[in-house]
Amino acid sequence: MFTGLVEEMGRVLDRDGARLVVSADRVMADGDLGASLAVNGACLTVVERGPGRLRFDMGPETLARTALADLATGDAVNLERPMRLGGLVGGHLVQGHVDGVGIVVDLTRQAETARLTIEWRDRALAPLLIPQGSVAVDGVSLTVARLGEGDFEIMIIPHTLAVTTLGGLRKGQRVNLEMDMIGKYVQRILALRGSAR
Repeated sequence: MFTGLVEEMGRVLDRDGARLVVSADRVMADGDLGASLAVNGACLTVVERGPGRLRFDMGPETLARTALADLATGDAVNLERPMRLGGLVGGHLVQGHVDGVGIVVDLTRQAETARLTIEWRDRALAPLLIPQGSVAVDGVSLTVARLGEGDFEIMIIPHTLAVTTLGGLRKGQRVNLEMDMIGKYVQRILALRGSAR
């Protein structure tokens, strides 16, 4: 379980098929073999560690469902360690289980802030987004500022632009989306109640 508050940006040092090696500093303290870390919002397991680097193996499901397949050597990635029980939840509850992939439609700078517009194609994601609700984009906990039929906008403050990969997003780039966990449970409960009738 994560909070969507990115602890550091790492860089892809090597990407060979399903193997991903990233640079890390801060998250190394808890990046032991077998540990879970969120990489651009996807929960991955550390399979090897070395000085300032962590290696992950991505399964076929991860590569098919996320934008991690797009990563190349030199790309920046958002890194977060799992939350600790009893600690503060500064963002929102994030599982690191990507629900779908969105496409960056626009990133417009407005003074020191930015307005990010993301389009989604999977209609099953629509009921899981609400105005002023939470969404994780590449693992960053954000608030929906505007909700359209097939897109949404978020406002990004200067700090988030500086310490995450969001400030470097480009039009057409794919991003990982994780919708609010509570909304997913509510949707599932209502679907089961409806099918029982």
